Amino acid sequence: MTRISREVRLVSKPVGLPKPEHFVVTETPLPVPKDGEVLVRNHYFQVFPAMLRTMIGGGTEIHPTLLPGDTLLGPAVGEVVSAPAGSPLRTGELVSHWLGWREYAAVPAEACAPLGDTLSDPVAHLSQGWTAYGALTRAARMRSGDTVFVTGGATAVGVMAGQIARLLGAGRVIGTTGSPEKAARMVAELGYDAALLRGAEPIADQLAKAAPEGIDVLLDTVGGDHLEAAVAAARPEARLVLVGALAAQLSPEDIGTTVPPVTFDASLLIIRRIQMLGFVAQDHPDALPEWIERFDGWLRSGAITFPHVRVAGIERAIQTLQETIDGRHLGTVIVDAYGRADADR
Repeated sequence: MTRISREVRLVSKPVGLPKPEHFVVTETPLPVPKDGEVLVRNHYFQVFPAMLRTMIGGGTEIHPTLLPGDTLLGPAVGEVVSAPAGSPLRTGELVSHWLGWREYAAVPAEACAPLGDTLSDPVAHLSQGWTAYGALTRAARMRSGDTVFVTGGATAVGVMAGQIARLLGAGRVIGTTGSPEKAARMVAELGYDAALLRGAEPIADQLAKAAPEGIDVLLDTVGGDHLEAAVAAARPEARLVLVGALAAQLSPEDIGTTVPPVTFDASLLIIRRIQMLGFVAQDHPDALPEWIERFDGWLRSGAITFPHVRVAGIERAIQTLQETIDGRHLGTVIVDAYGRADADR
């Protein structure tokens, strides 16, 4: 087995959006697991710019801070190389964990989730469908016939949310994106009835035309004017679920903050009895096995797809991060650490 592992580190803290010069791929000795840790050879990891920007900008209650010299963090799927005595994990078993952006990781055993063989392609475990499914079923309590509004419809969450909402019986599904090409794919392939274009006319005006009778459910990954538009369009007893804040997280002006400026008439929440709440998938572990079972069945039947881009080699991870920040890719962006690439799916 090799004695060297490559990993992506933060070199310096950016002012504004991160650029390739703020990161480096470096070689480091193979990590030596401490007591209770598992040595994992990572096969795949997700490129997740908004989360990285938040961590580089100072972190949050649920995201650690990344400092210059630190290895980047993010969702990963890997193979157990060695496990501590008495651990239920076995050599060769595939697990998911949060120490991506490196070829090998020493991970606390309790932080490794065995994947089994439920999904035929292990990469599918990096789907953000769990977040979308949990937000729609647990937080929004989506009902058949609901009009559902998904902001950031071409993001890793959004490409799954439109399809899931449709499968759960939504009457109408509306999303937003910044690209005409992505908008066309959202409507043609991903369950959306309409895709609103950021940067065209105001989102509130577009939403009023796309949903003249209002919306019942919001799944918000953006914040900002998208959230303002949703509040204005919300029907009585609408459920507005916030899962992200891309308007600030990927803003060239803000330094990784997760508090986008939002202004709306709070009296509408009272008069219309609107519910607004934040959602973190990890708070609902019961939704994960339910999601995996349904996801597997939907994939096998062809009822759902997992739109993603798979990039070959950790040496391309930094450029891929830049491309993702620039909005080049649709869906989940994944690096195959050892060079197996596929076209956009």
